[in-house]
Amino acid sequence: MEIIDPKAEAYASQYTSPEDALLQEISAATWASHAHAHMLSGHVQGKLLEMISCLMQPRRILEIGTFTGYSALCLAKGLLKDGKIHTIELRDEDASVARANFNRSIDAGKIILHVGNALSIIPGLNETWDLVFIDADKVNYTQYYQLVLPLVRPGGLILADNVLFHGQVLQQPITGKNAKAIQAFNEFVQEDVRVDKVLLTIRDGLLMIRKK
Repeated sequence: MEIIDPKAEAYASQYTSPEDALLQEISAATWASHAHAHMLSGHVQGKLLEMISCLMQPRRILEIGTFTGYSALCLAKGLLKDGKIHTIELRDEDASVARANFNRSIDAGKIILHVGNALSIIPGLNETWDLVFIDADKVNYTQYYQLVLPLVRPGGLILADNVLFHGQVLQQPITGKNAKAIQAFNEFVQEDVRVDKVLLTIRDGLLMIRKK
């Protein structure tokens, strides 16, 4: 199901600042060789992530779901000089690709890649997060959120991707394990009085959550 008119998406891309050369190469390589290339954040969403990071100027960013490294590189652009982004990838093969991409970036020294289960890794990081980006397995979104929210500073942001889940959350009844998990997550955040939130209809849906 198409949520956003492809012509509107193309128009948005036309009037969005272009990707840098490395991001263009990562995008092209991912689409050419990865069976799940649609998971890439892409041009417009990537630029939004970059802009949010640049506005916040965070010292510590957490990304759950690295994929091939595109979004981490976008987020890293706004880090303070002593800032770090910790990014977690479950799959060894994707982590290997991301690591190679990070090593080509001027921000390589600011990016810390962890490979494994995020639910196990996050408690051991001992950080307070300014910005968190959740873009991993959908069935664990609510668990990720509950785990990281206490670690986010007041005024910090959590961004959750794919909250429209290809339009499946708009259908009644909602079917499919992932769509049901996303719907449950959206409802959980909606009822959480500890945060303000706004759901953006960009790409596959991006939920912006600010801790009070």
